[in-house]
This record gives sequence, structure tokens and C-alpha cells, in this order.
Amino acid sequence: MTATTPAVSHERDRFFEDFPLGTVCVTGGRTVDISDISMFAGLTGDHYPLHTDEQYASQTQFGGRIAHGPLTFSIAVGLVALAGFLGEAIVALREVASIRALKPVRPGDTVHVRAEVVAAEPARKPEQGILTLDYQVINQHDETVMTVRMVMLAKRRHPMKGGS
Repeated sequence: MTATTPAVSHERDRFFEDFPLGTVCVTGGRTVDISDISMFAGLTGDHYPLHTDEQYASQTQFGGRIAHGPLTFSIAVGLVALAGFLGEAIVALREVASIRALKPVRPGDTVHVRAEVVAAEPARKPEQGILTLDYQVINQHDETVMTVRMVMLAKRRHPMKGGS
């Protein structure tokens, strides 16, 4: 995992103020295995044959099984968490403003995430701020397979005087 300009430390005790616009985190990679797809189907009950039936999936435009979109999203969230980028700054997920699946993720693909702070604004509570991050999920061929816009509440180091 690397951070690019502006540089940030990846301490657990992080705050809204530690995420100026343009702050970027690039995570390490994770290879998606057929067992990940099978376990996700079992966990969620989503046994759609595109994900769970190789014979069926081989007859589709994808030519074989692919990962569920929500699995790819979940892996992206986990990779950013494992990178330690947000530390313990996040109070709550406020919104997933968008998710776009651009290319299939296949068993054996290795994905990583580029997360960038694209907005930081006051929240109603003076001890919190609102962070908006854009995630790009990128495969081993340097292709963006998914984009996600996350809006989260983060704790402030110093509460704003008078609220927002």
C-alpha cells in the first residue's frame, strides 16, 4: 500500500482533518478465488447461476463464472480497511452514492483499490465531518473493473464551534 500526495500516516487514531482533498491510498492486491465466489453465494443466498454454475456461465457473454458485483464491492471495502488508510476515523457509512461494475471480475483476477478523498465538508454535529471518497477497483491488467463513491461520517479532532 502506498500513499501519494499529500502524504498521510496510517495510524489508527485518525480524524476528519487528516484527509485533505486529493489524499490517495493505493492498497495491496487480493486474488479472487472460486471459493470466494462460492462462499459469498452461501453467505448471501445469491446463487444466481452466472456465479455458481460453470456450465450455465460458460454459455453467457462472459464465457464462465464471474464474481458477484457486491462481492467485488466488499473486497474493495476490505482492502481499504486492511491498508489502514482510514484508521478509526469513520463513525458511520452515510451513503454509497454509486457503484458501477465496468468489467467482470473472474476467478484468478487480482484486484487492488485506489481510493481518493474528493470532498470533505462539515456535518450537522460539530464533532463530525463528511468525507466522500472515490474508489477505483483495478485488476491485474490495470483495468478499472468497478468504481464506487462512498460518503462517510468521520470524527473531528477538534469540534467545530457553533456546528455547521
